Amino acid sequence: MRKKQILRNVGASAIIVAVLGAGVAAFLMREQWRPWFVRESATAHDDAQPTPIDEPKVLKLSPQARKNLDLVSKPVAMQAYWRTIQVPGTIVDRPGITDRGVTSPAVGVVTQVHAFAGDTVKPGDRLFTLRLCSEYLQNTQSELFKATRETQLIKEERQRIEELAKSGTIAGTRIIELDQRIRRQDGLIQSYRQDLLTRGLAPEQIDQITEGQFVSLIDVVAPPPLERSGGQLTIQPVVFLADAQQVEPLVYEVQELKVDLGQQVQAGQLLSILSNHRALYIEGHAFKQEAPSLEQAAQNGWPIQVEFAEDDSRHWPSLEQTFQIRHLANTIDSANRTFDFFIPLTNQSRAYEKDGKTFVVWRFRPGQRVRLHVPVERFDNVLVLPASAVVREGPEAYVFRQNGDLFNRIPVHVLHEDRLNIVVANDGSVTPGVFLAQSSAASLNRVLKAQAASGVRADVHVHADGTVHASH
Repeated sequence: MRKKQILRNVGASAIIVAVLGAGVAAFLMREQWRPWFVRESATAHDDAQPTPIDEPKVLKLSPQARKNLDLVSKPVAMQAYWRTIQVPGTIVDRPGITDRGVTSPAVGVVTQVHAFAGDTVKPGDRLFTLRLCSEYLQNTQSELFKATRETQLIKEERQRIEELAKSGTIAGTRIIELDQRIRRQDGLIQSYRQDLLTRGLAPEQIDQITEGQFVSLIDVVAPPPLERSGGQLTIQPVVFLADAQQVEPLVYEVQELKVDLGQQVQAGQLLSILSNHRALYIEGHAFKQEAPSLEQAAQNGWPIQVEFAEDDSRHWPSLEQTFQIRHLANTIDSANRTFDFFIPLTNQSRAYEKDGKTFVVWRFRPGQRVRLHVPVERFDNVLVLPASAVVREGPEAYVFRQNGDLFNRIPVHVLHEDRLNIVVANDGSVTPGVFLAQSSAASLNRVLKAQAASGVRADVHVHADGTVHASH
């Protein structure tokens, strides 16, 4: 009996030892059997996941939301577009045309200033009055008077002996000698008169000198505006407009005075600078690597698009000008490493009256900055949209087609883009004539994602019977 009890205890101990051994073995081999259970659990979990929903491509906006976004849709059409490069520029004076210096015709003292900075003058208007101090000019007047008197004496002598020569009392050669002296005197008088004219004296003043009334004061007047046309110098007609009414033609504006009242000036000394900003230049500043594109645009006469900084175009007439490159500079600025090219610009102006004087306001002024768009490459049969009408997500680009309150997102192929426009290829993704949103594409894309995250899709609707259909 005792022997059986001992055998049962030994059996129980063996079972416990076996169980403990199996547990230890399982613990030690856990890295081998654990993936079986994890894989099965993961497989079961994956089988329980729902089928993913297709990414929504349609969003719905209320009329109020479209107004808040200032959203405008327009029908699109295929067109041609020029790819351009942007070049900075500045409005500058046109040398030889815009500004004109007025110099003193002789040595004198400034006794009166008639036109000050900002005043407008016409050709022939008085600018300064000078008291002559020129010995040369005084001698010229004296010689002119002497030559005139000598001519009168010779003519009187010829008239006295003319009858004697006809009767044979005096030889006829005497008359011939007097005629030659008269011609020589006429030549001297003509040269003296021309000299005084170039010195600024008026023909009426020269006539006074021939009568013995010498000139001690001289008026310096505004010169006539000249413009070279067809190889000839012709007077340039300039008319300013005020309140859409034609006013008195004004040619020059006094830009700067170079002398003071009472100052003695020398012959040829600069007295003032007159300006007329009707004809200006747009001076572009380009780098050397851009020279081939600029040369091609200049040779072919391609129009240049110009953006004027700080230009209030609402209060001025529209610019009906075609801007083309006139010439390219052949030197490079050593400091900026750029070279210049020049585009003619015809300015606009207005005039107003104050204190009995007329003043001029120009639309464009030297020193004003511009941005030039130089054409480089032409795209034909493409779609041109504003830059804000396209949104990008990585390599994808999208536009939004409007159909009532719904906006459908459409992928497109972008050929070129700049600061203002985006050029889309005509690959069939967008049909000509459809309405596309012209702005706020990024906002529309964010609204589309927000509607998708909320679980309410704008491209489906639920009928009263509970059936669900896609939006049409």
